[in-house]
Amino acid sequence: MISHIPLFAHPSPKTVLIVGGGDGGVAREVAKHPEVEEIHLCEIDEKVIEVSKKYLPSMSVGFSSPKLTVHIEDGIKFMEKYSEKFDVIITDSSDPVGPAIPLYEKPYYELTNIALKPGGILCCLGDCLFTDLPFMEECTETLRSVFPVVGYSSTTVSTYACGQVGFLLAGKDKSVVLQKPVREATETQVKEFGLRYYNYNVHCSSFVLPQFAQELNMNS
Repeated sequence: MISHIPLFAHPSPKTVLIVGGGDGGVAREVAKHPEVEEIHLCEIDEKVIEVSKKYLPSMSVGFSSPKLTVHIEDGIKFMEKYSEKFDVIITDSSDPVGPAIPLYEKPYYELTNIALKPGGILCCLGDCLFTDLPFMEECTETLRSVFPVVGYSSTTVSTYACGQVGFLLAGKDKSVVLQKPVREATETQVKEFGLRYYNYNVHCSSFVLPQFAQELNMNS
């Protein structure tokens, strides 16, 4: 979901940046999109990649894509080098504690805005609505101070707290529509991609939030 929602919401995602994602899972899914020509993965800890390749082969297969270039460095410092470089930026970070906190703050969002091309989309790992709603509201408001279009997408993951996790999304331009795919996966692509969860209707419905979250205007 963290890969397919922003990619299918973009009309032509040729260049993608993944911040974090050292297990290779996001790269694996991004590489499935034929529109994507260039993937950059910026992981601060090379050991994460090494361990994933050893113990998580089904995910680390993403590192075998010829589209992928891996950078071992701080994602924030890496992004400072670029302006209007990427169509989609995906932040697949750890929870917002310790060294990951800056990836949920305004200076980082401002850097992503600069690094995105016109019409670009940002997608960040969010938190659980049931345990971290005030923090998700804060992040949404911070994003809204930088981007004209902001959304929160929800999905079910049994290994996360309360079985729910979300994604914070933002569009660089007012014309960006996050809640509906601009490109729909064909039946052939669904099979080729090995999609077992994501589809057009799941994409759209993931932005339908429970009343307590909807009242916070997290999608606009």
